[in-house]
Amino acid sequence: METLLKIVQTVNLYLSDYILIIMLVGCGLYFTVKTRFVQIRCFGEGMRRVFGNFSLHGGSHHGGMSSFQALTTAIAAQVGTGNIVGACGAILVGGPGAIFWMWIIAFFGMATIYAEAVLAQKTRQVDADGNVLGGPVCYIRTAFQGNFGKFLAGFFSVAIILALGFMGTMVQSNSISEACQNAFGIPAWIIGLAVCAFASVIFIGGASRVASVTEKLVPIMAVLYLIGGLIVLISRIEYLPETFGMIFKYAFVPNAIIGGGLGHALKTAVSQGVKRGLFSNEAGMGSTPHAHAMAKVETPHDQGVVAMVGVFMDTFIVLTMTALIVISTLYAGDGILASGAADGVEKTNMAQLAFSMIFGGTAGSAFVAVCLLFFAFSTIISWNLFGKINVVYLFGKKAALPYSVIAIAFMFLGAILSNTLVWELTDMFNQLMVVPNVIALLALSGLVAAEANTKSKA
Repeated sequence: METLLKIVQTVNLYLSDYILIIMLVGCGLYFTVKTRFVQIRCFGEGMRRVFGNFSLHGGSHHGGMSSFQALTTAIAAQVGTGNIVGACGAILVGGPGAIFWMWIIAFFGMATIYAEAVLAQKTRQVDADGNVLGGPVCYIRTAFQGNFGKFLAGFFSVAIILALGFMGTMVQSNSISEACQNAFGIPAWIIGLAVCAFASVIFIGGASRVASVTEKLVPIMAVLYLIGGLIVLISRIEYLPETFGMIFKYAFVPNAIIGGGLGHALKTAVSQGVKRGLFSNEAGMGSTPHAHAMAKVETPHDQGVVAMVGVFMDTFIVLTMTALIVISTLYAGDGILASGAADGVEKTNMAQLAFSMIFGGTAGSAFVAVCLLFFAFSTIISWNLFGKINVVYLFGKKAALPYSVIAIAFMFLGAILSNTLVWELTDMFNQLMVVPNVIALLALSGLVAAEANTKSKA
């Protein structure tokens, strides 16, 4: 196990420090230019499409979802432990400056996810029963005919099933159980059983039930977290200028707070921003296109601009809220991390420590535990759906039920076991998903640019 952990950590090191930085930033920059800054030009249109059709009761859509349901299903996958635990981990390892690089990744990622949503709509397939099959496997096969396309699509499907369907659910359920156990003293196995029971009911209902749950759960959990966060920021308002200053300062001189040489520290800050930014907003990873493919919209562009709003809300609102809370309470002023890392502070308890500074120990831990419960559970149900779509692609509809049973078993194991190897394997397969996805996006970039530029002219 130790040997395997070291191998996986080495693979992740090269993926996050080199390959991902080049592919994600390069892809995002390419589509930003190719679409003439679609994330700026069409941002207002995306917001109008989202909030102009806002509803907690979108109803059932046979064989698909409303545009808003597709967005909330995507956001449910995006807004998870990455926005709390992942952001804290990036700050702890890469310093406050890692958040700056998360912003950079998210800005370019808005163009990337526009491309993903557009291609998911353009290449989706509808079977005889009206069910939609869409996502990277479809546009990968469109981009590359023959055996190469089959291999890339199969590689992607295996990676997403392992990363999100199995190991990803372990990570999410582990975060739920650990937070609730710390806050309420509830044994992990009880939390694991409860999470599995609720998830099973939703899994059985398929995509329509997932859409119905996420359209209600996502707005509620976002508002709850933002209200709690605003209370903390108001209480620490005098430290907000210093907080923003630290984010920008330590983005370029992170060694001043995390130690070591400037070159190594800068690489650490950037790689943490890229890796945790990917895990948070998932732009370029190929997960959320499964939801956007199901949206019933007039044109692919319509869902593309909606998809951009998902990345904006995930990173620039929810994740940034976490960052400001943690930095303003633990780093700014006389914070316990003002001089760097401190004993007893880990990525799993940083948010609880930060909220406890204002709410008190018990209330702060309880608030974060409840938010993590919402965030992680919503991610579990969306990730399970994305994995199921790829299981059906590889093995047919009969494999859907066995897949869900195995996923539930992994979920329970994740609740009762804390394993560094699982976190590292999840990171590795998350990052491996990027490779075939980005290759296909670039190969079909002409279709994306035509859609963006034609619609903007209209």
